[in-house]
Formats: sequence, structure tokens, C-alpha cells
Amino acid sequence: MWRGAPPLYCRQADVSGIIGPGAASQHVPISANHPLRRLFNELVSKELRGDREIAAYVAELLIDFVRADHLYRIRNARGKRLEEVGEMLVESNPLLDASSFDREREVRKHIGDYTLFLTGMFPEYVARLPNRGLRLDRFIDYVKAGKESYRIVGSFDQFEHGRAAPLFRRLAEEFEYCVHGLNRVKSDLEDLRQEQYRTWKRAFSNT
Repeated sequence: MWRGAPPLYCRQADVSGIIGPGAASQHVPISANHPLRRLFNELVSKELRGDREIAAYVAELLIDFVRADHLYRIRNARGKRLEEVGEMLVESNPLLDASSFDREREVRKHIGDYTLFLTGMFPEYVARLPNRGLRLDRFIDYVKAGKESYRIVGSFDQFEHGRAAPLFRRLAEEFEYCVHGLNRVKSDLEDLRQEQYRTWKRAFSNT
């Protein structure tokens, strides 16, 4: 991801498998010429031809989320892993739980990434949310939350965040375009019977 995020990893014995937070196996970085990275770059570039920088960002987002713990990297002050967008929105609010504006930006960026990933790759999961009992996310519009979050990230346009700000403003403006592109990537991966997509699908089918 952007902003010098930590290296991405996959299991050495199963390079396309998702890594759960409790995994104890050795990890190796997903290299620039790794087959999974090449596949995601190729598919996303094909479906998001209008903006090469957005396509590169979205492809890297898929690589980042190969690790399950990256999907839920946001934790609150008590160390609780936040798995719902509603909780993340509270955590991002400087008037509530966010400890600083940098924390607001960090969490808002993750909300944008998370909602784009789910609405693009697993719209059926998002569609089921209103029927999920007392879960907070049954009341959250993922597209609206994602667009708003990228817009807020794009408003951080000073100092070290200045260069990335225009990209996030475009991601906010083109959120639906990115969703539709990922819908097509999802179809491509289904046609290929790609193992990483099937691993993601099993995870979200059980939640």
C-alpha cells in the first residue's frame, strides 16, 4: 500500500493462501514478480483502464488483503480488533475515539480500502448485512462510507500527505467505477477458479 506500509506476506508453502492472524508459519514477502501480484495487476489494469494510478492502487489493495489480519488491522485503544465499519467510523472520529488527526486519516484510509474491497469483490456479503440481526453494519451504507472516507483522506494535503492527496480525492470521485471494475475482476477470478479468491469467499461466506 501507499505511505510505506509494511511488507506483504504469503505462506511459503502456499503462496496464494490467506494468512490468519494466528498463523505461525514462516512468511516471505510477495515480490514484485510474484504470480499473484502479476495476476492482480493484469486483471485490475484491464478493468480500470481509465486511470493507471488508481488501477495500481486497487491492485496493491488486493495484494495487501491477501493477509486476513490486514483486513482487520484497526484496533481500538483497548486493543480490540474492529471488524465492523460502524466501529471503525467511531474510531476515526476526532470528537470520539480518534487520538489525533493522523489517527483519523489512518482509520479513514482503511475504511475506504475495506469498503471498496467488499463492495467490489463480495457484493453478496454486503447485501446480506441488513439481515444480520443487531450488527451495527446493518445500518451502514458501505459505498457512502467508502467515498466519504477517501474524500477525508484526500483532504489531508499538507506535508508528508500532500503527494497522495489527489489520488484519494479521485478514489472518492471514482468509487463506483472502482467497485464495478472489481466486480469484473471477481468474475475473472471465478472463471479462473483462482485459489486466493476462493479462500476469501469461504471466509466471507462464514461471517
